[in-house]
Order: sequence, then C-alpha cells, then structure tokens
Amino acid sequence: MQFSQQLVEHIQAAFSGLWIQSPEAEEVEWRLRALAQEHHWQLAAWDLSQGLRSLSESAEGLSAAPAAPDRISDPLSALQHFLERPTTADFTAELLVLPNFHRFLQNPEIIQQLIRGLRLGKQLRKFLVILAPIVQLPPELQRQFVVLEFPLPQADELGEIARELVADAPSLIPTGPTWQQLLDAAAGLTRSEAENAFSLSLVRHGTFQPDVIWELKSQTLRQQSLLRLHRGRESFAALGGLSALKQFCRQALRPRSGTQRVTARGILLLSPPGCGKSAFCRALGQETGRPVLTLDLGAVLGGIVGETERNIRQALQVVDAMAPCVLFVDELEKGLSGVGGTGDAGVATRLFGTLLTWLSDHTSDVFFVGTANSIQQLPPEFTRAERLDGVFFVDLPAPPQRQEIWSLYRKEYDIAASEPIPADTGWTGAEIKSCCRLSALLGISLADAARQVVPVSRTSAEAIEHLRQWANGRCLSADVPGLFTHTSNSTSRRKVTPSTN
Repeated sequence: MQFSQQLVEHIQAAFSGLWIQSPEAEEVEWRLRALAQEHHWQLAAWDLSQGLRSLSESAEGLSAAPAAPDRISDPLSALQHFLERPTTADFTAELLVLPNFHRFLQNPEIIQQLIRGLRLGKQLRKFLVILAPIVQLPPELQRQFVVLEFPLPQADELGEIARELVADAPSLIPTGPTWQQLLDAAAGLTRSEAENAFSLSLVRHGTFQPDVIWELKSQTLRQQSLLRLHRGRESFAALGGLSALKQFCRQALRPRSGTQRVTARGILLLSPPGCGKSAFCRALGQETGRPVLTLDLGAVLGGIVGETERNIRQALQVVDAMAPCVLFVDELEKGLSGVGGTGDAGVATRLFGTLLTWLSDHTSDVFFVGTANSIQQLPPEFTRAERLDGVFFVDLPAPPQRQEIWSLYRKEYDIAASEPIPADTGWTGAEIKSCCRLSALLGISLADAARQVVPVSRTSAEAIEHLRQWANGRCLSADVPGLFTHTSNSTSRRKVTPSTN
C-alpha cells in the first residue's frame, strides 16, 4: 500500500497520533502539503528554529506566516495553542506536524500534554504528526501512536531527479544498461543524497557515472556503522576449488526474463576457518554484478533497551532498498550465540527472530550468504526450507584444489614455478596464501616459510572431524554436485588383545 493512501486512511479513521519514520523531513512535509490541499486539511508545523507556522495553501500561495500572533518557540505552548485554537468548517481535519520531536519526549510535561492532545484530537479531528528518523516512543505513548514509514525513492523517482538536473542538456541522460546501472547504484539513497551524488558525478566527469554514486553510498553506510559496502574486483577465477558452489550461485543469480518472478533466497556456508567462505562472498558480488553488503551483528547490538531491534530493522530496510544485492553475514554462530539465554534479557533472541522473519518474508531481490565455523551454536530453525536455498559444507581443499590454489598465489606473489611445494596435507587456502606471502616477504623458500605455518587441521583436528561427521548427508558439497559425504578414519584410542582363555 502506498504511503499517501495509508496516511489518508488513518486520518479518515481518526488516528490522532501518527509517527512518520523518515530521514527526509522536508520531503515528508511537501507530501503532506500536497495531500492537505487535495483533502482540505489545515496544516501547521512547529520546530525550534521557526516556531509555529502555517503550511496550508492560501489565495496568495503557500503561507509561511506564524499561526499565532507571536512566535511560539516553546513546545508546550505550541501544543496548547494548537489544541485550543477554534476549529473551522472549511477543513476536514487539522494536522500539527512536529519534525524531530522525539528529542522532547523525555519531558514528562510534554508527554502528558501529548496524551491530552491525542484524547482531544479524536473529538476535534486534530492530529499530531511526529516526523523523526527513528521510532523512539516512551512507554506512555507506545500504544497511542501509529508508525508509518515514508519510503525511500524508487527507480522511477530517482530517474526523475537525474533528469531534472540535466533538463537543459537531456543528451547527458545515459541509455540502455548504463541507465539501469546508474539507478541500481542510487537505490537506497534518500532524495537529497541521490541529488548530491548525481551532481557530484556531473561536476567530476561531466556525465552520470555509477562509480561516483557507489563511492558516496559507501561513505553513507560507513556513517551508520551497521553495513559495509564492498565493490571489489575479486572473481571466481582467483578462487581455487568450490566448483559446485560457484555453479549453484551462477545459476541461482543468472538474469531472468521479465515473466519469471522467482528469486534466489540465499545460502549458508559451513566450514573450518580459512577455507575461503569470506573470499567467495566478495567474489560473488563481482561475478553477478551485485554490490555486497556486510552486516556486522556485533555492531547491531546496542546498550539501550530497544536499540538492537531498531538497528537490525534499519539495516534490513537499507538492504531491501539496495536490491538487487548480496547480504553477507560472517560467523553467524558468534553473533547469535545468546539465543535462548537470559543473560542479555532476550536481546539475542529478538535479534534472531527479526532476522528469521526477514529471511522468510522478504520479497526484495537480496541474496543472503551466511557463514559459520560451528553448527552447535547455530539455532536449528535457521536452516529450514524456504529460508535458504541450500546449506553447503566447505571442506579442507583436496590435493587437486590445493594445486590450483598454489598456482594462484605463486602468480600473485611472483614465486617461481620451479620451486617445490612443501608438504601441504590438511592445509586451507588461507594457509597456502600465508606460506606464499611469508616466502615473498622474508625472501625465503616455500619450504622454510611452511615451517612457520601451523595448519588448523592440526590445532583443531577434533573439531573439524566433528564438523565433517555432522555435515555428512546433511549438507551440500561445495566441491562436487550433491550431498557431502565423509567416511570417518578414526580408530580406537586403545588396542585390546582378546583373551585366548
């Protein structure tokens, strides 16, 4: 349902408290002005800088004159004036818009005045509309307000912003795939951010360049501290092994015709550390032409009641707005380790529930990639059907895959092909890379560098074996099509000679 329709319906149903969540207060005000003119609402606004003012249309046009004889800069006085001002039959409703009013909701007098205003508003058809980038209601008002989300601009609106900037030179508007790449790059930005990004591209290059948009978007995400944007040049060609996983993702994320509405949901990668899960995800974005958004579950956790839930919802809203994209969550079992416990007052459980609901219900073209090094701490409901398209086990690379990885890193670190490869049984790709890097860094042979590498297969042999046994018949293989199979090589720790008696 469109935002405008939602708002009109709530006004008609006499919901006297409306909370509009948006970082674009000015854009919301302009939308409210248009709706007020269409539906004959009387519109006023109050903020600290301008006091109480009218936003309604007059015969001379939009009036910015104060709504009261004197400038009302006190929030309590503004609320009282609005509520006690005589109503007029010329308007079907009266709205007081309060931008960034969440900053005043720690004051008990203001809370009480709002409660009074909401009660009177139903009788007098007077509505209090709070505009804020976050939802931060005190307990007394949580059931008094309805929260509406003002959507970020969609592709057609972003395109209109770009066209307005070059209205005098329409030839600068790109066509074909370049136009779509530009709109994809701007997805998830506010109207003001998109306009700034388009303007910077015009100043810097004289035309619209998606790379400039991605640069500004990456800066914006860094400011929020919840998501990181990755657009590197890694590819599957620089990643040894994982042939079945690569093929699965290529097929799942291939371009589809307009009549096909099916979208890929995501995968979970389970493996010992150092087997290339994170590198695969970064390369996946380049291979499929999608930006990779990394969600840090540790950064989502907040110290204030309700902050964690608000952070995860905000992050997922940005992810949905940036579709098509890849959402990467590393080491899930650590971020969700408190699920079911009571030590954090249920914060981890609520975080997990929000993520589960999004995985099941989201309709945006977002491909989720989660990784885990241990299955014991991961809640079992995470991997049920229709939340993910598959659970893959990434085992330690086999000899042919290790040879491929050696070739890649020999070339990267300029190591002669004639230099013999040291014994590498049980090595991960990260350990092979470390050996090559140390050889180039210290100017020593690969054999000498290998003496400084202790493989995880030696330090965590029992944990890796347990992980393999769990994945046997339960996970898809990342290397060959079909289920992962593993035959245990363990033997009894004690040899007993049967008695001959």
